[in-house]
Amino acid sequence: MHNPMRNTIEQRRAFLKHAGLGCGSLALTSLLHQEGVIAATPERSNPLAERSSHFEPKAKAIIWLFQTGSPSQVDTFDHKPELGKRDGTPLAGADPKTGFFTTSGKCLKSPFKWKQHGESGAWTSEIFPEISKHVDDIAFVYSCYSQSNNHTPAMLELNSGMIRQGFPSMGSWLSYGLGSSNSNLPAFVVMHGKKPRGADPIWSSGFLPSVYQATSLDPRGEKPIKNLERLADINNEQQRSFLDTLKGENAKYVKRRPFDGDLNARLESFELAYRMQAAAPEAFDIARETEATHEAYGLNKDASKDYGRQCLIARRLVERGVRFVQVFADIAKTPGGGVNDVPWDAHSDVRENHGTCAASVDQPTGALLTDLKQRGMLEDTIVIYGGEFGRTSDSQGTNGRDHNPNAFTTWFAGGGFKGGTQYGATDEFGYKSVEKRVNAHDIHATILHLMGINHEELTYRFNGRDFRLTDVEGEVLHDILS
Repeated sequence: MHNPMRNTIEQRRAFLKHAGLGCGSLALTSLLHQEGVIAATPERSNPLAERSSHFEPKAKAIIWLFQTGSPSQVDTFDHKPELGKRDGTPLAGADPKTGFFTTSGKCLKSPFKWKQHGESGAWTSEIFPEISKHVDDIAFVYSCYSQSNNHTPAMLELNSGMIRQGFPSMGSWLSYGLGSSNSNLPAFVVMHGKKPRGADPIWSSGFLPSVYQATSLDPRGEKPIKNLERLADINNEQQRSFLDTLKGENAKYVKRRPFDGDLNARLESFELAYRMQAAAPEAFDIARETEATHEAYGLNKDASKDYGRQCLIARRLVERGVRFVQVFADIAKTPGGGVNDVPWDAHSDVRENHGTCAASVDQPTGALLTDLKQRGMLEDTIVIYGGEFGRTSDSQGTNGRDHNPNAFTTWFAGGGFKGGTQYGATDEFGYKSVEKRVNAHDIHATILHLMGINHEELTYRFNGRDFRLTDVEGEVLHDILS
């Protein structure tokens, strides 16, 4: 006997079964995609497509002038006259093992003269005559500190928030969160000559999909990006045909192996490289700039030409929509005449070391700030300047300074920072941060905030946990924001 009620129940059960499986499948796919296990196919998404921020940003680009090797805070921007008065006397509370080696425990005065500048009256050392002209556009943070007294883990911390390898750098997090605003150029560019201590892991994309990895290059040669040019016997139409064929075959591969999370990144890298063949040479062609611009950036001087070239290229890249450019200052000549991967590392003779390094970076840095301001770009471009830690207030040997993770200065300009401000403080000898102490997580939270991102909401699920750049810390430094 036909029972319509039974049919209705069976139909209802079948519907719930299929709907449940479908929803579960969608949920599982979403989770696996968040974990980076399943790759989005090229037809479905572009991982570098520009995305909306959490709220209206004050900045749209960043130029980070990383002073590799760590300048001494008490010989650059943190004026400590008491150190001069107590030169050669015991430094109260000094720990000879604070640094990487051993220090004397006796005060070492700065060998440089100091002067106040601008309406803000900020103190700067005599080694920075050009940067000094911009103090009213700069927010100085004197109270930074780091976890490690070793270059590599300290640089990892400043870039990724962690002293261990394997975590994404800030540039990669920004690329993941905001995408790229120029499809023909990378979202994240790193420039260096000799790679800094720690090398590629410093700007790694970590557990984020590799499409968010930095484009790392040495701009000193005629071809900053190696292997970018098309082979001489292949024209544009042929190359496009090859890429289309490769794209089609890879699309078939994706369907058979949906768990290959890096494939889409590789496919996008092929396409980006193809687009960059036209856009990148123009962006890096500083010959298009006027002779006056070359002179302003110090390209006509041996001491500053390499760093100046990087600063000028950084401005050109940001001007063309690159979101994050990081310059590693490894081009300063050492007293021995070579190129150092940690040039500011003044273990001996801080006068000669810092004088040499400043001659490389001062004029180009000042020129960059001037150039950005004249072009109206400083309003929405953040410039960051600083090293991975500071240096000791007591001497190493006769006239050197060891590593000091307890105190260093970082300054910021443009992009929503309040110029002419001084934040935080070290003790009277510049040995330890004591007031409004700032760590890497605070710096990252502040930069993300200015880029329109809530640092607590920018997360990525990996190995069953939601990670973020600021881990479980980070406070936005509202006092230095406009």
